[in-house]
Amino acid sequence: MKALVFAAGLGTRLKPMTDTMPKALVPIDGKPLLEHVLRKLIANGFDEIIINVHHFADQIIAFLEKNDNFGIRIVISDEREALLETGGGIKKASWFFDDGKPFLVHNVDILSNIDFEKLYRYHLEHQGVATVVVSERDTARYLLFDDDLRLNGWTNVKTGEVKSPFEALDISLCRRLAFSGIHVLSPQIFDLMAGWNGKFSIIDFYLAIASQTEIKGFVPSNLHMIDVGKIDSLYNAELFLNNSL
Repeated sequence: MKALVFAAGLGTRLKPMTDTMPKALVPIDGKPLLEHVLRKLIANGFDEIIINVHHFADQIIAFLEKNDNFGIRIVISDEREALLETGGGIKKASWFFDDGKPFLVHNVDILSNIDFEKLYRYHLEHQGVATVVVSERDTARYLLFDDDLRLNGWTNVKTGEVKSPFEALDISLCRRLAFSGIHVLSPQIFDLMAGWNGKFSIIDFYLAIASQTEIKGFVPSNLHMIDVGKIDSLYNAELFLNNSL
């Protein structure tokens, strides 16, 4: 199976560590974030992985070479000239997903106990173009779903902003769920990206197509997850890994 790991981010919330290294190589319990993500993917059957790079890209490439690509096929999607955000990053890597099968997209700073096999099977059963992993957790920004877990919109509860392709959407009837940074996409998604070029957000793209095709939510049972996005999250991430072993 194939996957894309987002590792191009600047890691500004992890400064000063990311003044000298990419976020992907920030160590947690003695191993870089990227290694934790790769080992979980490999253990779940993913043996062809593309990684996008930008900030301190050479360090990531050298790390992969030093570890012999962890014994699988790993290639680089080079964004050193310009960061393309999530949507643009996926589209740039489209050439890699040439087998007609769904693929996983995973942020490098997310650690979780998500069962990727169950997620992948859910995506196949619902035959959508994308399945996003979501959960009930406190945040400012939520995706909005109907009772069938079809994506209907997005909201920022602090500002009151709402985005939706459905003009008559009643957000009081929607289920508010937080995006995890993990999703499964079918290659048909690239046909829908025609006209979307350069730098763009995958969430903005999902919202733009949500009325014409089905974007599904997947809520894992007994989810344990941590976003390693800030300095004060590093200790909790180490505890998370030790408790998960």
